[in-house]
Amino acid sequence: MIREFLYKYYIDPIRYGQPYTLVDTLTYALILIAAVYLVYRGLRRYKIAIDDELVLATMPFVVLGGLLRVVEDTGMITSDFRFLLITPLIFFTIFVVAAVALFAGKIAENEGIVARYSRVYGGAGIAACVAAGAALVWFGLTETKIALDVLAAILALASVTSLALWALLVYGAKWEYASNILYKLLIFGHMLDASATSYGIEIHPVHYVEQHVVGSNLIEATGTAFSMFLLKIVVIIPAIYILEQYRREGNPDLWHLILLAMIVVGMAPGIRDMVRMVLYV
Repeated sequence: MIREFLYKYYIDPIRYGQPYTLVDTLTYALILIAAVYLVYRGLRRYKIAIDDELVLATMPFVVLGGLLRVVEDTGMITSDFRFLLITPLIFFTIFVVAAVALFAGKIAENEGIVARYSRVYGGAGIAACVAAGAALVWFGLTETKIALDVLAAILALASVTSLALWALLVYGAKWEYASNILYKLLIFGHMLDASATSYGIEIHPVHYVEQHVVGSNLIEATGTAFSMFLLKIVVIIPAIYILEQYRREGNPDLWHLILLAMIVVGMAPGIRDMVRMVLYV
């Protein structure tokens, strides 16, 4: 019975690319919460400051996660190693790569090789993104196509909606703290996700589908994928308010990690979906 349960809700969805269910969605959410706490303890133990510098230097690895997910989508990798690039295993893959780069950077800083660990850490992430991006460009040029009009449309939609939401918070609600670079990244990441989902389902010739259980149910109920913007807004606005209250009264270190986790769950799938549509994968 346990074996059947594991295969039904965790193993088969990864192997066969099946849509998410409420069971695996809740499980991965709990794993994410536990991971944030464990990372927090680990960083404190090794005396790595949990601040804006750490979060910003981690952004290339967020982008890398989205790009590597598309590498798997293209079918370029045919061995079983491809399963390491499928959600949720890709989160562990990126975590290991980022952790190695982070501690290598910290060692280099301690030895006086570099002034700040973030130069090695962030630089490694950027180099990996360039490599993954080059592979995807090659695939697009030789196997499918590179639709720059799709790229421009999704980025424009994400930028306009991000700017509108930011202006609403800063000038409408008078939340000046929403101008913090990390809150801006949070807003853009989730607006990018909503833009890519909406474009892919409603406009793109391939007509993609939403795999996440909450999003798919909302789209089915409203009859339009553009309802994803409403979902994101309903989540982001109170999240920013609660996060800001916690930052002021709680633990700023844990605030940074929670905010980073929220940026990841929006930006990484948004980048993956956008690049897939650009390549018609």
